[in-house]
Amino acid sequence: MRVKHHALDSDFVRDQLALRTVTANQVRTQPEGDYVLYWMQSTHRFEENWALRQAILHADRLGKPLLVHQGLDPTYEHASDRIHTVILENARALHRRAARLGFSYQFALRRRRDDDRRVVDRLAARAALVVTDRFPTAGIAERTARFVDRAPCRVDLVESHAIVPSGAFVKEEYAARTIRPKLAKLLDLALEPVEERPAARELPARVWEALEIDRLDLDRLDVAAEVARCEIDHSVPPVPFASGRDGARARLERFCADALKDYADRRNEPADVEGSSRLSPWLHFGQISAAEVLRTVREAGHAESARKFEDELVTWRELALNFCLRNPHFGKLKGLPDWVHRTMEAHKDDPREHVYTRDELEEAETHDELWNAAQREMVRTGHMHNVVRMLWGKSVLTWTTRYKHALEHLIHLNNKWALDGRDPSSYGGIQWCFGKFDRPWFDKPVFGLIRPMSLQRAREKFDAGRYIRMFR
Repeated sequence: MRVKHHALDSDFVRDQLALRTVTANQVRTQPEGDYVLYWMQSTHRFEENWALRQAILHADRLGKPLLVHQGLDPTYEHASDRIHTVILENARALHRRAARLGFSYQFALRRRRDDDRRVVDRLAARAALVVTDRFPTAGIAERTARFVDRAPCRVDLVESHAIVPSGAFVKEEYAARTIRPKLAKLLDLALEPVEERPAARELPARVWEALEIDRLDLDRLDVAAEVARCEIDHSVPPVPFASGRDGARARLERFCADALKDYADRRNEPADVEGSSRLSPWLHFGQISAAEVLRTVREAGHAESARKFEDELVTWRELALNFCLRNPHFGKLKGLPDWVHRTMEAHKDDPREHVYTRDELEEAETHDELWNAAQREMVRTGHMHNVVRMLWGKSVLTWTTRYKHALEHLIHLNNKWALDGRDPSSYGGIQWCFGKFDRPWFDKPVFGLIRPMSLQRAREKFDAGRYIRMFR
């Protein structure tokens, strides 16, 4: 059966955008502007990009061309060779695809921290209207807020991270059980595909020439050489990773062809490299949409496994986004429920059997080789299997003299080394280790009423020895 695509200017698209869009300022659209500007920050793709769709509709409504701008500078938290490489390799792919798809795309690279040129400000000065991504983590919300304060025209923020529009939830959801049925009612509708197209008017050559922007030459880009020139953390090296939509699709196809049929079992074995989707880095950088992933998984069959995967991709991922959008304390203990604060207060002075510094944790210098293997996996590959990630987080909670410091250590380590770090799901997963989205359990030392987990007991559930040998 052929699937019908909604037109870009359909009521369906407008309804979806209404739930995803926030107009961030009170400045009017500038009718004399040369173009509509889409500032690409978190959604690094042209397909199924709701912010881009909004920008196209605005451009057509105003009779303007569309300019897509992406930038990269060395000032974001944990700026490193690892993250820069992923972004630049994808930018090269976007540049090649833009010409085929009919988009005017340009990329600006700021190499040094003392270079205060704001390319986006110069582009916004000539724009009729600006559209950018609404994204709560990775410093994007803060950077956007600073830009909005300076912007000479209207700025729309559009969320493209979720399948079900984030605006469908007007308050913070506190558990998977509260958000799951609400998502289920809206999911199939939100998955319906949309016809993709560029704006009706092309950006005139005279406008390109007049911009006087130092655009990165993506046709001849030597990624490694450019990264080496940037004032970033060169101690966090790149890792093998097929950045971009093609890499994401290849990984998705392998998962559907191999592991999906046995996903319920294989996902619990950390040493099985192909047993889980490992799509989180591509999803974090917005190189593939979660909607495309879910449609592909559903079409592959294996209904029972697909439902389990869907619960993680949709329920837990969108619960984490809801948390980070609705709770300004998502990266602090303040973001935890009251019962967690009460039990932490009661157990804050409990003796810890082991106490480690952040440096010892980062260097995988603990007494437990399973935990050390998990830390080494993240440092060496940019990835950590979800099963050991929970154990990794729960253990640090008991190995630090103060819960506050444990949370800070985990966020630092994850955001510095993981390819999917600095993501709403990262914060949601780490805070889950401290009781977020969970209920009180039986009282235990240090954990209090927080759900405990044991590295020793975990060894009975999967082949820990094989995993440890992989990351000695």
